[in-house]
Amino acid sequence: MQRFPRRVVFAAVTVVALAILATAGFAATNRNAAAPSNTAPPVVSGTAAVGKSLTTTNGTWSGTTPFTFTYQWRRCDKTGGSCTNISDATHNTYTVEGADGDHTLRAVVTAKNGDGSAGATSVPTAVVPAVPVSNGGCPANKSAKTAAIAEVAPPARLQIDAFHVTTGPINKHTESFSLQVRVGSTCGVAVQGASVYVTAVPYNQFDIPNEKLTGGDGTTTLSFSRLSNFPASSKQGQLTLFIRATKPGEDILAGISTRRLVAVDFSG
Repeated sequence: MQRFPRRVVFAAVTVVALAILATAGFAATNRNAAAPSNTAPPVVSGTAAVGKSLTTTNGTWSGTTPFTFTYQWRRCDKTGGSCTNISDATHNTYTVEGADGDHTLRAVVTAKNGDGSAGATSVPTAVVPAVPVSNGGCPANKSAKTAAIAEVAPPARLQIDAFHVTTGPINKHTESFSLQVRVGSTCGVAVQGASVYVTAVPYNQFDIPNEKLTGGDGTTTLSFSRLSNFPASSKQGQLTLFIRATKPGEDILAGISTRRLVAVDFSG
């Protein structure tokens, strides 16, 4: 059997290894790495009417494949502006709700790959026809104790039924507190899905938490942290709070919205 000198064998192995590395490097440098870029927006199909189903396409994208897609439906005004995200509407299909009446809808599709992500928004749908008001704008089930906010319409209104500090007495030394708010209605039922906003008056005594939606019992709890302007004066003996409840996507100054100014006396 023919034997090759050790140096020849080593040189051959080295050449093969360098060839493999060069090939890998060439492939890496020639990889067309690019984040998603939308070339055609998503398109919504279906009938824009309460109870009907809408579906969005993903749109057309350039960039490094494969892509993964996520979805968010938005409720907008009649011109397609002033949009807000619809809670839990995160699939490529969406069933139109009563709260969408007199609004348009848009779908936001986000494409993602290993190089980044980008979003694209559909054009607005036609204006969703408002559901005719019956029963004075109150839920059809008159015996229900709680109703979804979509079941309440003008001339009915939301009401701030109750509020309660859940973290103990408030005084000049308070650093933080939590407030539970219960939202009812002129229909005599608690309302699930109402958006609650609360701030101290005057401002800058406590921070303003993000709005929260009421749960199945019509309540939600917001937490506050002290700011530099609390107390507002050395003689302050109570904390005044402005509370507002609205239907998500509806004008905060119209529709079934309500507001209330309340006071919590200092103690302890």
